[in-house]
Amino acid sequence: MGTPQIHYVLDALRQRILSRAVQPGQRLVELDVAAQLNVSRTPVRLAFEQLVREGYLEQLPRRGFRVRTLTPRDFSEAIDVRGVLEGMAARLVAERGASPALLTALHACVAEGAELLAGAERHLGDAAFSLAPWVPLNARFHGELVAAADNAALASALEHVARAPMASATALAIGQQPTALELAFLQRAQQDHEDIVQALSAREAGRAESLLREHAYRSRINKQRLFATT
Repeated sequence: MGTPQIHYVLDALRQRILSRAVQPGQRLVELDVAAQLNVSRTPVRLAFEQLVREGYLEQLPRRGFRVRTLTPRDFSEAIDVRGVLEGMAARLVAERGASPALLTALHACVAEGAELLAGAERHLGDAAFSLAPWVPLNARFHGELVAAADNAALASALEHVARAPMASATALAIGQQPTALELAFLQRAQQDHEDIVQALSAREAGRAESLLREHAYRSRINKQRLFATT
């Protein structure tokens, strides 16, 4: 999911689904979406596949893709479970001691997040301003932490939970022109990331676990609020 076009298509489709611009049960046709967004079919196809993994779409045998029916309960329960599992991952890492390589990777994510959000309030409403880079950055932060836990059963459970609608670390709906509410959510998440890295560095296992659970709880509340206002 590396190219700007794919991120553009993902952001546009997430917003359309959450705003009900495309209705639950509606089929999405690759060629039509490509024409609407003025992109080639390749990023649309890759975006469809990613949105299946995130729970926004379902793939139909020989019939393409269809928008899933979403309710707050669909993602709320899964995000709560994700918080428990990621909290366990943080505890395991802190108890063993985070490796220098992990801390370097997490500090890099924190630094990129700080750079992205610095002075963002001044740019809200600017057509060229985007917070979309937060999505892969956030996924990288969580992925590094889970991988460092080195627990196959935990990773498998998280992979299963992430298939629930809007439950994965990549399932963030940030508009092409982000709102003040979305920015506030990301600023709080950035602070969470900084606190988590500090706890891991200090080998504070209980605090690291608690921070990850709280981080997931805030994610659930934020998504419920976004869902209710779209």
